[in-house]
Amino acid sequence: MADYHLQAATAEQETAVKSLIRAVHINPLGLDWRRFVVAVDAHGAVIGCGQVKPHGDGSRELASIAVVPGWRRQGVARAIIQRLQSEHAPPLWLTCVSTLTPFYAPFGFVEVRETAVMPPYFRRVYRLFGLFARFSSQTGTLAVMVWPGDT
Repeated sequence: MADYHLQAATAEQETAVKSLIRAVHINPLGLDWRRFVVAVDAHGAVIGCGQVKPHGDGSRELASIAVVPGWRRQGVARAIIQRLQSEHAPPLWLTCVSTLTPFYAPFGFVEVRETAVMPPYFRRVYRLFGLFARFSSQTGTLAVMVWPGDT
């Protein structure tokens, strides 16, 4: 078993969290260390992170899930996601590249393709990504997913 533990992020870990987010090239907006859960190795280094980010429309987003490359495939992201789900009631929303939907499905997340049922924030992001994709050489599509909890 890997030698790490989860904890609420501290102010001292803010720089490490932001550096990890930049290093894995995910959305660097809305990074408030007070919302983060971090995975910390035996030497005290941040090896993974994640947060639940609130939006103005009342929706909440599972976001900023990142793991240092050398620690991937060791259950770090799974532990972070499960911890955040245990601390936040559904529904939780997320956005990801469509190739990652199978990763989130075992946690109970389902893809939502009907924009009418998406909260306004996610509807805007989905539509903007679609417009951007039409005018760029970027491949892949954006998926919007929700963890509805027990249905």
